Amino acid sequence: GPDQKAYVKHLVAIFRFLAKKVMKKWSMTQNLTFREQLEGGIRYFDLRVSSKPGEPGHEIYFIHGLFGHKVRDGLNDINNFLTIHKKEVVFLDFNHHYAMSEEHHHYLIKMLKDVFGHKLCRIDVVEEITLNYLWDNRYQVLVFYHHPSAESCPVMWPGCKIPAPWANTTDASKLIQFLETTLGERAKYGSFHVSQAILTPRVKTIARGLVRGLRNYLVEKAGVLQ
Repeated sequence: GPDQKAYVKHLVAIFRFLAKKVMKKWSMTQNLTFREQLEGGIRYFDLRVSSKPGEPGHEIYFIHGLFGHKVRDGLNDINNFLTIHKKEVVFLDFNHHYAMSEEHHHYLIKMLKDVFGHKLCRIDVVEEITLNYLWDNRYQVLVFYHHPSAESCPVMWPGCKIPAPWANTTDASKLIQFLETTLGERAKYGSFHVSQAILTPRVKTIARGLVRGLRNYLVEKAGVLQ
């Protein structure tokens, strides 16, 4: 995908099948569907999206090193769950966009409005967004859109309203310390807050755990400490 560095794309072009197999082990951050995650209690989704360069039209896909499903399919799965469970609320954080023109952004914003309709919560004072407020207004979806294209849209919350400090470390102890510090320093008013309890691999990390992959090498390591 276009979110990858040039040297990674070069290696994939040379080694093809083997490289893609390794990429999948280190790029895949979730093995459950949206519905399975929702049924498991997940209500916040960190989303990265991209067009496919060279593909006609404006289709948008989820991406993390490799292309995932079409965004529209994922949104429909979420909407179907919310239609059945009318008191459930989700946070959709579109924080990275790749290979997207203004047309792509307009296409995605329209898609979000078409799929969720009245379920989209309008921008308001954060302290007013209680569950009772959301239920009274039949709101079930808060979309955070980290791009200027959404600035004039009253149902696309700006990215600054949901800061998510990133530890960028492979050390679980440093991660815990970082989370405790940033949680204590977070804004008391005016925004939501995300604690990214994740470890981030580096090139040497991947080299050491080439076969094991992200889940076995880092995710379980973080899980034990937490």
